[in-house]
Amino acid sequence: MNKKVTVILKQVLGGERLSTKDALLLFKEADLISLGLVASELRNRLHPGNTVTFVIDRNINYTNICTSKCRFCAFYREESNPEAYLLTEEEIFAKIEEAQRLGATQIMLQGGLHPSLDINYFVGTVGRIRERFSIHLHSFSPPEIVHISEISGISLRETLQRLKEAGLDSLPGGGAEILADEIRHLISPKKIDSHLWLRVMEEAHWLGLPSTATMMFGSVERYEHRLEHLHKIRSLQDRTGGFAAFIPWTFQPGHTALGGSGTSSSDYLRTLAISRIFLDNIPNIQASWVTQGSKIGQVALSFGANDLGSTMIEENVVRATGTGYRMSKGEMIKAINEAGMIPAQRNTLYDVLQVFE
Repeated sequence: MNKKVTVILKQVLGGERLSTKDALLLFKEADLISLGLVASELRNRLHPGNTVTFVIDRNINYTNICTSKCRFCAFYREESNPEAYLLTEEEIFAKIEEAQRLGATQIMLQGGLHPSLDINYFVGTVGRIRERFSIHLHSFSPPEIVHISEISGISLRETLQRLKEAGLDSLPGGGAEILADEIRHLISPKKIDSHLWLRVMEEAHWLGLPSTATMMFGSVERYEHRLEHLHKIRSLQDRTGGFAAFIPWTFQPGHTALGGSGTSSSDYLRTLAISRIFLDNIPNIQASWVTQGSKIGQVALSFGANDLGSTMIEENVVRATGTGYRMSKGEMIKAINEAGMIPAQRNTLYDVLQVFE
């Protein structure tokens, strides 16, 4: 292995922060096993005890109607399409009731950028969910927040404040894709730019709404773009401390306008490990079994991940590409056990609810 790479990894283990320049060298020249060993050591320092967490939740995609029409998305439909839908409140309530019967502690409401839904719709929906259910609402990604703000003619802060007052608990990190505008203009030209995505998250954090951050990679970006993304996330976290977790996942090309062949499992593991090494201020790194499958999800636990994410009672966006991995609570526990680790169910804020020894 390159001597400079060896020095960098030793410096990281000694507590030095990884620069973007050195991270690029790791992407290009570090061997995968060495990256995994270092990422695992850093993970163990943050999370001693060999415990791997997961959450039981349901993704409720309230509409697939979307004006953004991202080239990497196979889920959206135009309003005139016969497959377009907008769930009724009764349908949303029924999905939440079923999720709670299955042990869910979290609901993620996410949907397309519907041209007719303003703040009153969302505040009303969230408020009525809060009246009926005791469950964490981890909902509405930054593009949705911006869309609601623009349609309603109110500021981002007021949009977030009104949703929080109605009962919103935290924000998912969706819509980040790659926070490099050169790439965003290619894969999602109608979606908000990187500055606006980060601004929504910063406003949310200052209002007391924690969030997660994501990265979709393996489409048309280069390593430099991934590192631009990681640097922006780390810099915002330095200011606010509001990101509870980082979730890197791979582009799924099936049935999308962008197409292509996606990326390999080894590239996924390399990016995951470097994410754990680079993001020294974000406590949790989630493995993306939804795009990689349970076996690579298990391997990811040796490349810096300390969390297997959600059982996902329902998930529609990735499935629209033709990728259809599923895991029940029992399968999640088994997968973690088989990886030689201790499974634990958590809530959205990573508090452990139950350990399965």
